[in-house]
Amino acid sequence: MDNIRNFSIIAHIDHGKSTLADRLLQMTGVVSAHEFRDQMLDTMDIERERGITIKSQTVALPYRASDGRDYVLNLIDTPGHADFSYEVSRALVSCEGALLVIDASQGVQAQTLANLYMALEQNLDIIPVINKIDLPVADVDRVKKQIEKDLGLDPDTAVPISAKEGIGIDRVLEAIVAQIRPPTGDADAPLKALIFDSQWDSYRGTVVHLRIFDGTLRTGEMVRLWSTGATYKVEETGTFLIQRKPRPSLTAGRVGYIIAGIKTVSDTRIGDTVTHENRPCDAPLPGFKEVKPVVFSSFYPISSDDYEELAEALEKLKLNDASLVFEKDHSTALGHGFRCGFLGLLHLEVVQERLEREFNLSLVLTAPSVQYYLVLKNGSEVMIDNPAKYPDPVHIQEAREPFIRASIILPETYLGAVISLCIERRGVQKNLAYLDSGRVELVFDLPLAEVLFDFYDRLKSVSRGYASFDYDFLEYRRTELSKVDILVAGEKVDALSMLVHTDRAYARARRACERLKKEIPRQLFKVPIQGAIGGKIISRETISPLRKDVTAKCYGGDITRKKKLLEKQKEGKKRMKQVGQVAIPQSAFLAVLRADEDE
Repeated sequence: MDNIRNFSIIAHIDHGKSTLADRLLQMTGVVSAHEFRDQMLDTMDIERERGITIKSQTVALPYRASDGRDYVLNLIDTPGHADFSYEVSRALVSCEGALLVIDASQGVQAQTLANLYMALEQNLDIIPVINKIDLPVADVDRVKKQIEKDLGLDPDTAVPISAKEGIGIDRVLEAIVAQIRPPTGDADAPLKALIFDSQWDSYRGTVVHLRIFDGTLRTGEMVRLWSTGATYKVEETGTFLIQRKPRPSLTAGRVGYIIAGIKTVSDTRIGDTVTHENRPCDAPLPGFKEVKPVVFSSFYPISSDDYEELAEALEKLKLNDASLVFEKDHSTALGHGFRCGFLGLLHLEVVQERLEREFNLSLVLTAPSVQYYLVLKNGSEVMIDNPAKYPDPVHIQEAREPFIRASIILPETYLGAVISLCIERRGVQKNLAYLDSGRVELVFDLPLAEVLFDFYDRLKSVSRGYASFDYDFLEYRRTELSKVDILVAGEKVDALSMLVHTDRAYARARRACERLKKEIPRQLFKVPIQGAIGGKIISRETISPLRKDVTAKCYGGDITRKKKLLEKQKEGKKRMKQVGQVAIPQSAFLAVLRADEDE
């Protein structure tokens, strides 16, 4: 065990985590020059395009250190977004140390702090790594001062590198061997292993990624998953060298995988404990929790013929993504579809893009909403995420909505604009601290529903891209909630209904009506578009009718001839309005969705 090091790389978005992982793979010879490509551990196209890690990977790096000994460095990669913070925490539990990557030009950012706190909670050995020292604007001395002042770490242990140019990578490997402690554990004790990830293999079923804390796991043994009590026979154990490499057994301190004929990824839960069936451990490893979706949206196929394909596509995605939740849904306007739950807005975007790219589907989404907690007058309590299931307001005692604690780090120049943005989104300021000259940390309690739409984009635009943002779920708080319905020609369009804070209802309804007015084509009769709360109309736009010039054929003569023709046209329009149906184009639904993006 003295020759094993388990470590993770944590960083703010875009600070060079994936590039550093690439260089470590090259330096240790895990990938040859002709097999190598950038972002080696990012396997999805979306990850490469956006430069973020969505699905974490694991790889064992063989390394001969300067002391002449051979080591195995297990790199447990972590996703790089606040939506996946639970997965990050479980990956960190599996390690003894972490490389904290900081951009030499941008310095310490919000997620750098959030990830550091998470690593310190797990009592990890932390090595600060200052990346991008080759940039002309790099300021290593300033970053070292921030490491000491903001992070409370020893700046002398920081390793300056350029992952892009390959400068200083050997020093990082030596630091991992020297500064991260080897794993501990008893190979003869009852088996205790942590599941920190799992993936789907079309031929073998679920591949479970494990860190063994105690005991030894061999091929052919019967194991039990603690949270579900299900038992399986281990068909294969092994370690990761980019590809899976089978081994006869995994002992305490090692990181590897098992294949045990597990049918779906959702049968294995991240953070769960694996133990032997005949000799179980005393208690599971702490920290396990069920991952619950926080953002909900309905997906409908543009063509109703694609419904079966959408159902099949969601089933296939669920094989690889256990946190995706969905159930059947129906809308009178859009037909059959699925109500889906996601970990956050990024997760929703990723699923939507994968459905459109990998399965070639054209989809319409309803406006994303959060889960509200309602206490009814008869004493019962319900959780709702779909406006269609919102009960009559007469029966509601009180409503509560989820709040988050947001941490924003920004240059003080933009402080006023960012505070205004947070207050506009019903935020409550909790703290304001000056980190060093010119940099401020703002802490706000914000309703999750207000952050969902375009908060991140607005924050970037008011701060010229300098503000960084990270958040944690806080609690449910009392709120005033209203259901806004949109009526087109007097008919309620259920797919456009939304649950909003009462103070915001008027503005949201007005914006939706304005958008629909632009998108719905003109008819031969007047089309009113209305926003309503219950029976009360709170906003209205009218699409004026197309008009045929019926008096064009009149030449001269008395005015009564023209009046007669116009009266006849008026009668016809009245009859038409009684039977008139308005077709709403797909673009109208998308326009309402985008209503918050360009305020």
